[in-house]
Amino acid sequence: MYRLYLYRLYNLFVCVALFALMIGLIIFPQECVSAAKDGVALCANVIIPSLFPFFVLSTLMISLGIADRLGRAAEHIMRPLFNVNGTCAAAWILGFVGGYPVGAKTAIGLYQSGKCTKAEAERLLSFCNNSGPAFIFGVVGAGIFASNRIGLVLYFAHTAASVLTGILFRNWKRSPISSSRRSTQPIRAVRFTAAFTDAVKNSFSATLGICGFVIFFTVFIKLLFLSGLLPTIASGIGMLLSPVGLDAESAEKLLTGAIEVSSGVWSLKDASGSLSGIIAMAAFMLGWAGLSVHCQVLSFVADSGLSVRTYIFGKFLHGILSAVFIFFVARWFTLDVPVAAYLAEQITSFTSLSFHSALVISISSVLVLTLIFFMFLLVFSRKTCGKNRRIDV
Repeated sequence: MYRLYLYRLYNLFVCVALFALMIGLIIFPQECVSAAKDGVALCANVIIPSLFPFFVLSTLMISLGIADRLGRAAEHIMRPLFNVNGTCAAAWILGFVGGYPVGAKTAIGLYQSGKCTKAEAERLLSFCNNSGPAFIFGVVGAGIFASNRIGLVLYFAHTAASVLTGILFRNWKRSPISSSRRSTQPIRAVRFTAAFTDAVKNSFSATLGICGFVIFFTVFIKLLFLSGLLPTIASGIGMLLSPVGLDAESAEKLLTGAIEVSSGVWSLKDASGSLSGIIAMAAFMLGWAGLSVHCQVLSFVADSGLSVRTYIFGKFLHGILSAVFIFFVARWFTLDVPVAAYLAEQITSFTSLSFHSALVISISSVLVLTLIFFMFLLVFSRKTCGKNRRIDV
């Protein structure tokens, strides 16, 4: 009876929310059209060139058996740290260099292709869906704070929090026997022509789906502001949390970032308050990723049979840990915005980034960071193999 009551209450809430959105579209047609145009421009100039190549790359890595070969070198890292087999390193690496939601899509692809167990895939979802370096360094660091140092600190905090989250979730549904059996399966690969064709088609379809979510949430946030609902909720949260130093303005920016990370971090460019507090809010937004990104991930999880609890809990923990790391870093180092910060005021929106620039930044970052990851795995695996040989002797 209680569950039936909750179910009816949920349906009523959904109906009221949809009706309110329809009314908002009728009352504010011009503003919604303008917001939708901004969303389309953001997708065309930033989302598509930064995500599509990584989606193709991640699909090819799984189909061609590259993830399996990488797994043999990464087994001695992934198993002790995260309790997953070595093939899961593909999702971990691409999650760091590709940005949301490349890591999550790769993890789901590994599970659906039989490269990892269900428990391993759910552990991966808790920590492998991260912001890419192009977004943190180019947009947040240089574009918002006009400081490469702040961009570096944010990426360090984001990376460290992701690794710590993965370690904390390593015992989730622990199944070491089945996991080790999966990692020893023979490498299976398909022909390159078939793999490449499927990768392009599936990646393009996934990218279009993500663009749809971005456009919808761009309009949704605009309606929340125009209706006054978001400022009202932010004022209430600011009053409740005023003892810990959170005012209505900060609460409004956090709520925006909790819904859509790009809009949230961009709202921080004119935020008032201590610089360390503003950077900590940016770190939380990047770790949490926002409802828009979560919906993108859920669109991939829906048909996989995987639980989303570890993903949601993992992203929330990722955001908290990122903000905590920034708090400690701010106590040890001085985070100053340089005199050239006025240049950030000349940036009007994310859409000013051209397609060519976004594509160059995206591909350059993946080449450099992937090379670093592979070199690290190669050196670590050689040291581990050397130790094992000496023990055997």
